[in-house]
Amino acid sequence: MSTHKSLAKSAGVIGLGISASRILGFIRDIVIAAIFGTSMPFQAFVVAFRIPNLLRDLVGEGAANAAFVPVLTGYAATKPKEEFWKLARVLLNAMTVILAAITVAGVIFAPVIVAIISPGFVKNAELFRLTVTLTRTIFPYIFLIGLTAYTTGVLNSLKLFGASSFSQPLWNLVFIMAAVFLCPIMKVPVMGLVIGVLAGGLLQLLVQLPQLFKRGLGIPRFNKFKHPASTEIGKLLLPRAVGSSVYQLNVMVDTALASLSGIVGEGAIAAIYYSNRLWQLPLAIFSTAISQAMLPTLSEHAARKDIEKFKDTLSFSLRSVFFMTIPAAIGLIVLSEPIVRALFERGSFDAYSTRITSSALLYFSIGLCSYAGVKVLVSAFYSLKDTVTPVKNAFMAFLLNAVLNVVLMFPMKVGGLALATSIASIFNFFSLFYLLRKKIGPLGGRKILASFMRAMMPGIIMGIVLIWLNAVLHFRPVLQITIVILAGMATFFTACLIFDVKEFKGFMKWILRRS
Repeated sequence: MSTHKSLAKSAGVIGLGISASRILGFIRDIVIAAIFGTSMPFQAFVVAFRIPNLLRDLVGEGAANAAFVPVLTGYAATKPKEEFWKLARVLLNAMTVILAAITVAGVIFAPVIVAIISPGFVKNAELFRLTVTLTRTIFPYIFLIGLTAYTTGVLNSLKLFGASSFSQPLWNLVFIMAAVFLCPIMKVPVMGLVIGVLAGGLLQLLVQLPQLFKRGLGIPRFNKFKHPASTEIGKLLLPRAVGSSVYQLNVMVDTALASLSGIVGEGAIAAIYYSNRLWQLPLAIFSTAISQAMLPTLSEHAARKDIEKFKDTLSFSLRSVFFMTIPAAIGLIVLSEPIVRALFERGSFDAYSTRITSSALLYFSIGLCSYAGVKVLVSAFYSLKDTVTPVKNAFMAFLLNAVLNVVLMFPMKVGGLALATSIASIFNFFSLFYLLRKKIGPLGGRKILASFMRAMMPGIIMGIVLIWLNAVLHFRPVLQITIVILAGMATFFTACLIFDVKEFKGFMKWILRRS
């Protein structure tokens, strides 16, 4: 099987799992929007959940992708099977101890963490107290999701994506059940969401463990914490941890500024949460799937010093994510308000909630393509065992985002915070592309740009059709947005045929092979 076909197949498996997860995630968000809207209790939950969610990238998913996968992939390709599993066991022991220590520290220092990440809550004693309670209860999630990231990293190193991909929808399913059945009977209704987070995290871990045991992990024995590859992993992990810290600092600054309701308006934290859920849907389905699938492949090319295949795989990945995210970005920009109204405006989610959420969604969507490209480029650096360059670039993007946040939040409110993020992501993409080209030579930039422009023309035509249809049709919100989106997709695909978009032809061939 060719590299492109293998990558497409792996990305397809991951994408199906993510798609199922995101569909359930939409149902989840619709349910909690109807129950809590942009109310204070829900904002307390968003802050409490955000803290361990931020840390999971630092010690969980980020660590697994940046440090574990390249080294483990190299071991799987060049070392005996037992050596691979010796390393995997040592990593499990180390992860368990680190995650346990972080969990205990988070529970103890929850008041300090909440005060830092949401200073606007400190003046409201009841809201602050609720947020601290929720944070302490939810913090063990970092232990569960960290171990889940470890299992995902090991399985991905073996190019096994099924169990990890389809464990994700289970988390959302459990969360929905908790929201529907637990929240109405809890003394503090929002605590039902916390229970759902923990139960879903536990189930997500348990469904992956059988694959590890079956492949050769064996019963964990916490007696070895060192391995010859530990130093190499540490060298990769430390810069990645710093880079993740920069990203987390960026999110913390956004959250802190969003908590200043006197400047950005009431409900800004919840608005950012809901809008993030929407614009990250295509990002997760397409960019995350491709970058996760390409990392072992690129790592293998890098280990074999096959730079031409490395560049070819990278170019294919960038052209694929742009083809898939361009129509998504344009659609979210022109339909931000009707989409939010159709999905969320019911129960406690009122017209004001729709207005502030759609504003954030519109400006977040401007940076969707660049954010997708960043994920691919960062994976390319990781596969070359270069975790320092993305860190430096992330720090520069953070500084730009922080400055733009302060400049834009006064005139544009919550929309300004979202626009600052988009501008910073565009800067991040172009600078990473330049630095990677400088590192390994030409990346086929003209070919990538030509592909981008070929996909942009059908996207613009689709956007015009979306605006026109949404103006002339007058159905109920859900029916109208469904008809408009389906018509927009048909327009985009037809225009792709007219403009001879090669990525569309490849996409259709892949679909036909699956049917």
